[in-house]
Parts: sequence; C-alpha cells; structure tokens
Amino acid sequence: MRILITGGAGFIGSAVVRHCLRHTEHEVVNLDKLTYAANLDSLKEVLPSARYCFEHADICDGQALARIFKRHEPDAIMHLAAESHVDRSIDGPFAFIQTNVMGTYTLLEGALAYFESLSDERRKRFRFHHVSTDEVFGALDDEGAFAETAPYAPNSPYSASKASSDMLVRAWHRTYGLPIVTSNCSNNYGPYQFPEKLIPVAILAAMEGQPIPIYGAGTHVRDWLYVDDHAKALLAILARGRIGESYNVGSRNERRNIDLAKMICATLDKLLPASVHRPHEGLIAHVKDRPGHDHRYAIDPAKIEREIGWRPQVALEEGIARTVAWYIENRWWWEAVRQRNRDGTYAGGKQVA
Repeated sequence: MRILITGGAGFIGSAVVRHCLRHTEHEVVNLDKLTYAANLDSLKEVLPSARYCFEHADICDGQALARIFKRHEPDAIMHLAAESHVDRSIDGPFAFIQTNVMGTYTLLEGALAYFESLSDERRKRFRFHHVSTDEVFGALDDEGAFAETAPYAPNSPYSASKASSDMLVRAWHRTYGLPIVTSNCSNNYGPYQFPEKLIPVAILAAMEGQPIPIYGAGTHVRDWLYVDDHAKALLAILARGRIGESYNVGSRNERRNIDLAKMICATLDKLLPASVHRPHEGLIAHVKDRPGHDHRYAIDPAKIEREIGWRPQVALEEGIARTVAWYIENRWWWEAVRQRNRDGTYAGGKQVA
C-alpha cells in the first residue's frame, strides 16, 4: 500500500512514518508544508529508504495536491497536517482556520477528484483517514469519558477548527461517497515532540534549572497516549476501520498536570543524579491560567478495542521514563529546534495540555 501522509514531518505524523518504514511494507509519501513545528530531522533514523518520498507542499494548494495525487497515485490518505497549539490559536486563530478548515476542504476536494478517477477495484481499496482530537468534545467534570457519539462542544479556536474539519470529512463521505474513517485521540507525548507542549517544556526547563510553568493550580486532567501506540492505532484503523465510522484512541492514563510534572521531575532526579537542580520538583512554578482552559478530557477507547483489537502497550510511567531519557540523550535534536526558532516562535516558556 502507498500511503500519502499529510503532516508527516510533525510530531505524530513522523511517528507514523517511522513505524511504516520500520514495521510494514507500506510506501510512504510525506506531504508537509514545513511550518515551525515540522522537523525532517525526526525521520533521520529511518532514512534513506526506497519506500519513502517527500513532497514540500501546502494542503491549501489545490494545484500542488492534484500534481501529487497524479504523480504518486496513493492507495490511502492519512490526514495529520494541522495547526495544533491551543495557546497559539487563542493569540492568532486565522492560521488555524486557514490550515485546519480550508486546508482540509482543499484536501477533500483533491482526494474526491482523485478517488473518482480510480478504477472500480482501486476505489474499493481506497481510504481517507482523518486524524482529529478529543478536544472537539469540550470539557468534562470529574466523572465520565467521551464516546464517539458525544456531542461536539469545542471551547478554543483550535478545537473549533478541528471540529469543523471533522464535520467536513463526514459531509464528503455522506454527500459524495468518499470512503473515510475518522479518529479522535487523547493527548500525545513521546520523543520528537516540539518543545511547546507540557511534557517537553517541563523536561527541558527542569534539565536547565528553569521554572516549570504549570497553568493555575495544575488540577487540569488529561489522558496521556504514547505517540508510538497512537501510530500503531492509526494504521490499524486505516486497515480495519469501518468506512464512515469514527474511533476514539485513548490509553486510560489520566493524570492531573501537577502530578505529571512531579512524575517528570522524579524521573529526572533518578536519571540525572549529579544534577545541581535536584530535586527538580522545586522548579515547578504556577502561572496564570489559560483563558477557557478545559478542566478535564477523558476518552473511552472501548470501540477501537472491541472492533479493531488495538490496545495501548506503553503505561504512562514507562512512557515518561522513555521520553525523559530520549530528551537527555538527544540534545542535538532539540538544540537544533531552538536554533531554528530564535525569532521567538520557540515557546520554551509555555505549555499546553
């Protein structure tokens, strides 16, 4: 199978590319605009490969998409390209509407034209997999979890843009017959995550003896999904998901942000016994809360477990240990990220969850 992966230089997209090239026979076409959070260095360990091709393009560019479809003739599309930082969406929502809504629309139009040009046999095999977020469902109180049937109630420009893209994908299936599957995931973490999200921000700040910023009292709760587990789930959905259905991908690993930060600090204490910043927990600093900060997300993965047979393999404690060790051992990667983002786009002092 030849899979066109949009956003394949991003955090989750690069994990999917790495998994495909390591563990499957799939061919991969990586389509990425290479915005600030994209990083082709995240693919160095699996390249070069005869089964990989990179296309530098914007999903908002219909002509570029038509050229790429014609040149590569993919059997499936996995759509991960998106603006994804909630804080940035609050400060500047236009980019999120442009990429997440208009980009998805343009990609759907291109995919539909390509799909309709295929033979009957190839149409039967074709899939468009749209990758989304649990944030489209809004916030939860202290009990319950989102199922696939939960009503949409997005509370930030980011989640509203992703909810819009989900609805567009649904409409292109119901109205035009494009064979789609959709997945909504909980918070991802792991190696190669751009250092503007909570876990890499906390790790790097602690390593350097800087304050670890935690919004409010740190009582916001998230379900944490190791990115390699998510990559496996996405490929399983692509292969075995029912057309027109959506699947929630979660790991049942809920933690309060403050408790997660303390876990990261304890891991650093163990892995860096000579650090002058031990105990790292003393670096935790509470900062003003984000506007409209959702209290809790929790996702029910029963459907993907039941229908597809996927279950996460990496417990949170193990995943945090792997992730902290990776950032300690791969200074070259995140220092290069900082160097490229010295214009201020590197959000080393911010976090999102």
